[in-house]
Amino acid sequence: MVCETKYYDILGVKPEADETELKKAYRKLAMKFHPDKNPDAGDKFKEISHAYEVLSDPQKKQIYDEGGEQAIKEGGARGGAGGFSSPMDMFNMMFGGGMAGGRQSHKTKTMIHKLGVTLEELYNGKVRKLAASRDIQCSACDGKGGSNVKSCVGCKGRGIRVKMVQMGPGMISQSQEVCGECDGRGEIIPPSARCKTCKGKRTSKEKKVIEITLDKGCPSDFRKIFYGEGDHEPGKEPGDIVITVEEKEHATFQRHGRDLTMRLDIDVSEALCGLKRSVKTLDNRNLQISTNPGEVIKQADIKMIKGEGMPTHKDPFNKGKLIVLFNITYPEKLDPATAKKLYALLPKPNLPAVPKDSEEVHLEVFDGEATWGGDKTTQEDDYEESGGHPGMQGAPQCKQM
Repeated sequence: MVCETKYYDILGVKPEADETELKKAYRKLAMKFHPDKNPDAGDKFKEISHAYEVLSDPQKKQIYDEGGEQAIKEGGARGGAGGFSSPMDMFNMMFGGGMAGGRQSHKTKTMIHKLGVTLEELYNGKVRKLAASRDIQCSACDGKGGSNVKSCVGCKGRGIRVKMVQMGPGMISQSQEVCGECDGRGEIIPPSARCKTCKGKRTSKEKKVIEITLDKGCPSDFRKIFYGEGDHEPGKEPGDIVITVEEKEHATFQRHGRDLTMRLDIDVSEALCGLKRSVKTLDNRNLQISTNPGEVIKQADIKMIKGEGMPTHKDPFNKGKLIVLFNITYPEKLDPATAKKLYALLPKPNLPAVPKDSEEVHLEVFDGEATWGGDKTTQEDDYEESGGHPGMQGAPQCKQM
């Protein structure tokens, strides 16, 4: 039974939360309230960092659970709790440097995978599995790479060499390069002493099946982070695996948040005399779209059907709109007799009279050739423009009369 839950409440976890849950909660809050990202949240950032430092340390956590915040303050003052780090040190330990990544990371690089999903999967929800190949610390040699491990003499165990180049008198250029003797590891293992399992690489391959749940109405750019499930380099914290969803193109629908759009091609007869069409939805239902005779659909008309769009994420029974854009297709040619009958049936256009002296011309299909933007005139004289006659302050100005 804990004495008080203030620190647990700050991190948004229960008192029985394990180390993974504490770390996950801290990472999320620290990124949100970091001073570089949220300048007005300095006190909140300190509060979060202090709470995590206490609860992540077994000795401090025991003191807090038994005596509360007052016991932590008294213990810290006496040195019994081991003292406290600055909030930025705590953040850098977790993330391997500041927000700008200026310091060397103490965490293995994140693995990023893109997962292509269909619009049907985002609409109906889906559980997808992904096989990831990751490097883990070799268990046979405990990540050492073998026995008789020696520090590299060439780089003095740093893994990098500093190269100095004389550029000129008093000018020296300094650069860093990966040590070629140890391949940047800072250590050298004799071939005879290398681990038989990892061949001195210190890591071995492992396949891990990751399961990701796509809820109904899941965002098209949904991202899922699996903390500590990625590669694990010796001497560093395990990296994360980030799964980023990529929506595949659909043959009928396009998604716009909660709404769906589609283009419906109809004949001119349907546009004028009424239509009745069936549309297959993403959950395999059939919707009947119809208009009444005499209800004219014009080119590029837009209609909508409420409640037939995408489900709202976390609220799947609340759906957006299905927006329908109409595109009218016309016949290539009509029989002259049919055209006369159709003309007689349609409303007569109110057009201006054609002048008697009009010249009759023949319309042809455009061949695609034209002088776009106008033709530039090529001057035949040898006149050259200048800034004026030598010795004059400026060119003479012409004034329009």
